[in-house]
Amino acid sequence: MAPVVPAAGLGPLADDPVGTAAHIVQTALTPIFLLNGIGTLLALFNTRQARVRDHMARLTELLEGDVQPDEEALLRWHMRRLANRVLALDLSIVLGACGGAATCGSVFILFLGDVRGADVARWLIILFGAALGCTIGSLLAFLADSVLAWHAFRQNGSVPLSTRASRTPSV
Repeated sequence: MAPVVPAAGLGPLADDPVGTAAHIVQTALTPIFLLNGIGTLLALFNTRQARVRDHMARLTELLEGDVQPDEEALLRWHMRRLANRVLALDLSIVLGACGGAATCGSVFILFLGDVRGADVARWLIILFGAALGCTIGSLLAFLADSVLAWHAFRQNGSVPLSTRASRTPSV
């Protein structure tokens, strides 16, 4: 039986290419589950932001119309609250996207480390830690949006629109 001669430049893949490749794929799947969750969160954040922006457009139309001074103050308060919600959702989306990018980076580092046989533990910890940190920050920013939404609902019992607004077609 002829001895197995490692192929040049393949690092650990030279000894058992199938087993090593299977291990690489198994190891890379763990961060992919995180990436899937982040993608789902980003879809939720974008949908929620679109609804808030639609609501802002509706309030802008109402403010451009003929409004009583007390109604106008209430609508402007609501508009400021919605602007804060958009800011929180923007932060959620940015942090979620950064978390997704860091997750992809950690998968890349896993592949690179396994294929080249390089010590990438430090980079892996940094990137995966950044992914988790960004995801936590994204969820906290989303919590801020939720608190703003709940606060207005508890304070007013509903959307603070005038009786004229109820005659306006819904967006």
